[in-house]
Formats: sequence, C-alpha cells, structure tokens
Amino acid sequence: MVESRFQVVPVLDVLRGRAVHAIGGERSRYQPLRSILHPTSNPLELARSYRETLGLSSLYLADLDAITGGAPNESLYRALAGLGLDLWIDCGLRDDHDLAPLLDLDPDRVSIVAGLESLRGPEALAAVLDRVGPDRLVVSLDLWAGRPITASPDAWDDADADAESCAERFVALGVRRVLLLDLTRVGKMDGPGVDGLLTAIQAASPEVEVALGGGIAGVEGVQRYRNQGASAVLIGSALHDGRIGRAQLAGLSV
Repeated sequence: MVESRFQVVPVLDVLRGRAVHAIGGERSRYQPLRSILHPTSNPLELARSYRETLGLSSLYLADLDAITGGAPNESLYRALAGLGLDLWIDCGLRDDHDLAPLLDLDPDRVSIVAGLESLRGPEALAAVLDRVGPDRLVVSLDLWAGRPITASPDAWDDADADAESCAERFVALGVRRVLLLDLTRVGKMDGPGVDGLLTAIQAASPEVEVALGGGIAGVEGVQRYRNQGASAVLIGSALHDGRIGRAQLAGLSV
C-alpha cells in the first residue's frame, strides 16, 4: 500500500455512468454534478481534474449503482486505475463473493471499501478481511444522523447498535483502517459530526487509521481533523465549488 500519511481524498459519486452531486444521503434525488473543475459530469475527466488541476493523487469512488444492488462498473474501475491514482473503491460489498471485480486491480494502488450499510454481518466482514488483508481494506462505518446503517435489522447483533460498539467490533475482527461517514451530512457543509467517535476510536485503538468524510466546508475543517489525528478526509462539494482549491491544498502539504 501507499505510505501511511495524511491524505485529502476527493470523492466521486457515480450513478448511471455520471458523477452526481450527493446531498444528505437521499440518493434518489442526486443530480448530475456541476463543477468548476470540468464542464461535464464525466467521472473520468473529473478524476483527471483532481490530479491535474488540484494536484491530488487519491480518489474515493462510490459506485452507487453497485451499492444500490446493480452491477459494478468494472470498466470505470480499470480506467480510473489507469490514471495512476490511489483509489478507494466502494462497490457495495455484501460479502467476499462480491470481491471479483476488484481483486485483479493493483493492490498497491487500490484500496477496497466495505461499507457497513452493505455488509451482511461480521462473518461476511471477516471473510472479506481474510481475502484482502487489513492493509488494503477500508471499513466504512456508515451512519445516518449518528446511528449505524446496517444491511438488515439482524445483520449485526444488539452489541453493535451504536457507532462506538461497531468500531470496537471492526477492530476485534482485525480491521486497521476505518472510515467514519455520516450520510446525512454529505454535501451539507456542516462538518462530519464525528468528533467524539474519532476521539473514542483513537483512545481505544491507537493503531487504527481513522479517515472521515461528509460536510467538509473549507480548508479549516481539513486542518482541524488533521490536527486531531485523522489519517484522511474525504471531500466533494468544497472542491467542486472552489472553496478548497490548489493553493489551499498546497498549504497543507498533502
């Protein structure tokens, strides 16, 4: 994997082949993305803009078609990998049987994201972890207004009913990279809202890398979470409307 360091990771939410503007987790209302970085919502061109215009070397891809039960966009994964970016790919993994589209991608450049909202339970997570290893796997602790989102009411037992318990279960299974993502805050510019959870995980499991996303409004927010020890922050809207540009990113030395 790439050397462990603080990263600003731009986000691409892709639905039906187009990058979309994600707001508040209400996916049925997502519209094609309008960005100052590129005149179209073509995800490949926007990814190039992240690299060439902003100087960023990473990318988080949320394949919303796959996450909502459709087929994974394997051709897009390969095309993005061909740009030389360090990719984080969320394609709605339910269990290790869904890994096939990802396993032939460069393990040194492509991290696999397993989201709580899609995983069938702790046994499924353990099987995914066994196949890809803790260095390549990022487990997304998906939240809705602070509460964990699970694939079904019985996917995780009562001990995992709160976010901190979920994080503890992940770590006990061997997870070493966690993403904190509250979908209700995505695109709303009021911050990720996970400060307490970040602090709790760091205190209990200092060996775990904790990234976060959702609602980062400006470079001050990036610096804040960097100072708090986050390994990465995911950003979307603030890059597309210009609130965070190349000059601000350069000042962070990312």
